[in-house]
Amino acid sequence: MKESWFKLSDKIRFLLIGGFNAGVSYLIYSAICLILGESAYQIALALAWAMSSVVSFTTQKFLVFRGKGNWAKEYLKCCTTWFFSYLINAGLLELLVKILHLNVFVAQIIATLTAAVFTYFLFKRFAFRVKKA
Repeated sequence: MKESWFKLSDKIRFLLIGGFNAGVSYLIYSAICLILGESAYQIALALAWAMSSVVSFTTQKFLVFRGKGNWAKEYLKCCTTWFFSYLINAGLLELLVKILHLNVFVAQIIATLTAAVFTYFLFKRFAFRVKKA
C-alpha cells in the first residue's frame, strides 16, 4: 500500500492530504465561529491555523513530500510557509466577508482553496525541498 501511495504524483498526494488537513482546519474554524460568534471569524481563523499546524506538518512531511530532514528546521520552514499562507487567507477572508458580504463559512472555503495553491508551491520549493547532492 505504501508503494502504491508514493507512486502517485506529489500533486495528487498534496490534494488528498491537503484536503484532509483543510477539513480538519475548517472544522476547528467552524466550531470556534459557532462558539465565539461569526463576528470572531478572524480569531477563529488564527486559532484554527495554529491548532491544525501540527497535523498538517506531520501529514505533509511523511505522506506528501517524504521529508527526511531535520524536524525542527522543517517545522520552522513550515511555520514560515503557513505565515504567508495565513496572510493570504486572512486578507481574502476579510475581503470576501466585508466587501462581498459572503457568509463567513462560505468565505473561508474560498479563501482556503486559494491559499492552498500558494502553500503547495512553498512546501515543495521551500519547506520540504530536497537538496540534490
